[in-house]
Amino acid sequence: METVKKNSVKAWLLASRPKTLAAGSVPVIVASALAAHTGCFNLIPAILCLLFALLAQIASNFCNDYFDFVKKTDNEDRLGPARAVASGWIDPKRMLVGLFVTIAVACGFGLGLIYYGGWEMILVGIVCVLSLLAYTTGPFPLSYHGLGDVFVLVFFGFVAVVFSFYVQTHFFFWLAFVAGAVVGLQAVNILIINNYRDRDTDKKSHKQTTVVLFGEAYGRWAYLLNGLIACLLCLLFLYDGAVWAACLPFLYLIPHYLTWKKMVRINHGKALNVLLGETSRNLLILGLLLSIGLLL
Repeated sequence: METVKKNSVKAWLLASRPKTLAAGSVPVIVASALAAHTGCFNLIPAILCLLFALLAQIASNFCNDYFDFVKKTDNEDRLGPARAVASGWIDPKRMLVGLFVTIAVACGFGLGLIYYGGWEMILVGIVCVLSLLAYTTGPFPLSYHGLGDVFVLVFFGFVAVVFSFYVQTHFFFWLAFVAGAVVGLQAVNILIINNYRDRDTDKKSHKQTTVVLFGEAYGRWAYLLNGLIACLLCLLFLYDGAVWAACLPFLYLIPHYLTWKKMVRINHGKALNVLLGETSRNLLILGLLLSIGLLL
């Protein structure tokens, strides 16, 4: 295990799980490109959305780190990257404080969006924060009841893209929902890799992920199909004359397929951890290809 000084800056950086942060940044990038495509790009709300999204992603990682430790889901059988609290890098109480400080700072940036999106942005922010906490904790933790995939698709797909677009343009656009689905499906694959790797330990811990509920084959084929469906959805941009936005994302299928082949070959164990970074990278590739296509 990596040697990390307790409660150090390095410990907090590792706890933020930087390899997953594409899930927070890519939706805002795509939404901003779509806003530019419609002639309504606005830099300041785009930056505020990006900061809120990244901090919300980090808070989500802190939340998972703390509450999976409390629930004893993270134990000596853990196959994934080391968690900060379970590894003793950060005291549980400090992690809980760090979680709520991160949420508070995220909300501080979110308040700036009221000027651009109206007072209803407060409600959006409250729903995001409550859902973030409900993912791992509360009377019905979503990730323990097969709803983690839906959570990621909704909040790191539809909500992140649609409202990042809205605060820049002041209107809802059906293609923003399409873009949200495109981004969200690939963000779900980051979760699928985690759940695919942990399917045996999750089952022992009574964590009912979709891979535990529907089996190994589900995780394997869902990962592949999510990428394919995301690219097929991009064809809908042809209705708005965005030919490049419809075509360029298909280049993403090359790294997506190669990562999936590794997933099938490795199948189980800690060796699957390398695919977390690859899946996050693929999400960034997909987001950039779609964004470039919208800007051309």
